[in-house]
Amino acid sequence: MHVCVSCDGFPLTIQIASGKEHDSQQFIKIMESIKVKTDRKPRTRPLEVLADSAYDNVAIRKYLRSRAIKSNIPVNSRNEKHRKRGRPTRFEYESYHKRGTIERFFAWLKMGFRKIASRYERLNIVFKGLLDIACFLLCWKKIGERF
Repeated sequence: MHVCVSCDGFPLTIQIASGKEHDSQQFIKIMESIKVKTDRKPRTRPLEVLADSAYDNVAIRKYLRSRAIKSNIPVNSRNEKHRKRGRPTRFEYESYHKRGTIERFFAWLKMGFRKIASRYERLNIVFKGLLDIACFLLCWKKIGERF
């Protein structure tokens, strides 16, 4: 499962894919499926993307640059062997520490809903439905804590 989460811990989009492919191959699909409802037209572009070093990819950085989204992705040590010339990559440690939100989200999801942690469902639509229900309950709980 691939999830995009806001800095507050609310899931923005969820994608289900096979476990064989790398996470970075689903990145563009996830970014294009973001739609946050507002008073006017829905927001489809975040201001900044925080991702771990697995997403250190030239194609991902070009995609983010073409959509005018700041990328805060550390350089992968495996990619440093083939150093490339050109513009240095952007990485700010101060804002990168907010990436722990996604780790907490997965921890809440897997600790609170054991059926999701060990996937028993064969059909993707059933598993996606369970994920949607679990995300709704997590959001409900977060909103209840604020009031």
